[in-house]
Amino acid sequence: MSNLVNQLEKKQLRSLPKFEIGSTVRVMYKIKEGDKERTQPFEGVVIARHHSDKSLKATFTVRKVSQGFGIERIFALHSPRIENILVVRQGRIRRAKLYYLRDRFGKAARIKEKLTRQVAKKLG
Repeated sequence: MSNLVNQLEKKQLRSLPKFEIGSTVRVMYKIKEGDKERTQPFEGVVIARHHSDKSLKATFTVRKVSQGFGIERIFALHSPRIENILVVRQGRIRRAKLYYLRDRFGKAARIKEKLTRQVAKKLG
């Protein structure tokens, strides 16, 4: 029985870009309003990830600050409602969860950017 469930789950898994906690991502999320459907971007910092990428239960939490209020949204990683995920920048962090960002705002909530090989080549 579990073998059948695993086969069904594998069909629903999607290939998505690699992103880590601390990365700033733009999630293009489909919203249904009445009989119309539109795509709404939600851009913020990934503060938590739960479960592995190979599981349908995998979720990630994105936090953004809009008009002075912190907004967090939990997305299912393999949801058919997610159109795509764009990694805007990668953060350099030393924690598994960034819940401490809830208490900070402004400059205190900044995350240093991780230099990738391509960026490092351009700089030096």
